[in-house]
Amino acid sequence: MRRIAFLTATCMIESHPDAREDAWEHTLEFAALQPACKARMIELEECVWDDPDFDPGDYEAVIIGTCWDYMQKPEAFIETLSRISTRVPLLNPLETVVWNADKSYLRDLADQGVPTIPTVWAEAATGEAISAAFDALEADDVVIKPRIGASAWRQARLKRGEAMPPADQLPPGACLIQPFLKAAESEGELTLLFFDRIFSHGLVKRPKPGDYRTQSMYGAKEERADPPNDALDVAQAALAAVDGPLLYARVDMMRGADGGWNVMELELIEPYLYPEQGEFLGAYFAAALDRLLAKTRLAS
Repeated sequence: MRRIAFLTATCMIESHPDAREDAWEHTLEFAALQPACKARMIELEECVWDDPDFDPGDYEAVIIGTCWDYMQKPEAFIETLSRISTRVPLLNPLETVVWNADKSYLRDLADQGVPTIPTVWAEAATGEAISAAFDALEADDVVIKPRIGASAWRQARLKRGEAMPPADQLPPGACLIQPFLKAAESEGELTLLFFDRIFSHGLVKRPKPGDYRTQSMYGAKEERADPPNDALDVAQAALAAVDGPLLYARVDMMRGADGGWNVMELELIEPYLYPEQGEFLGAYFAAALDRLLAKTRLAS
């Protein structure tokens, strides 16, 4: 039996006193992955990424799982992953993680012709920067996101003329500003999951009425959906822009004002894999992991 570490965070352990209200998602996801891996003689073990007792040398490889507190301590996270990668294979690879941790990767995708949402980049979420973004984007409704962040952490929506949100509700540093897309309220966000670049399943995420965030912790609802061909083409173009092995990848998309699909996020670090909508998630994941482990052994 091959031992593989699946990294998580203390806040994602339901029994922990500081567990997030969506910690159940880790429980559900791991329950879908572990039996399928065991069927392939792979023992998937939960490990907290910043636990001082965690020793990557005990494992054949390390998978970055539900590390959903990394955005609050990104330097420590990258340092830990760097140490791990010097000892055992890291999935996804360190260079991919470093590139994907900062949302400036969206500029790289756009430069390679992948449709993305128009974006203004700012060093801080100041009133001056946001005011300039309204004009540059020709928008009266924008979303302000931290360049390093996840789960809508320190993210805000603002309409022209509204008062600025409190500082602790805005990105703490460098940010990106994008127009709010009307499709968020009507059609929702389309999410596609891939394992070793092979499509697994898709779903649509719709925010609760009056909100724009598509995470379950904010009341959003998900339902399984088969992607239209043009959406699948955009997602595959985004994956093609990334070199190296990809155990998992999640592409979040939304229709822009012109009706075309735009990549909102290309999640290559610790995405939720939506087992509720992926009947064969475990099998796809385990098969992809098995293939990548075999390639790693051949390369060593």
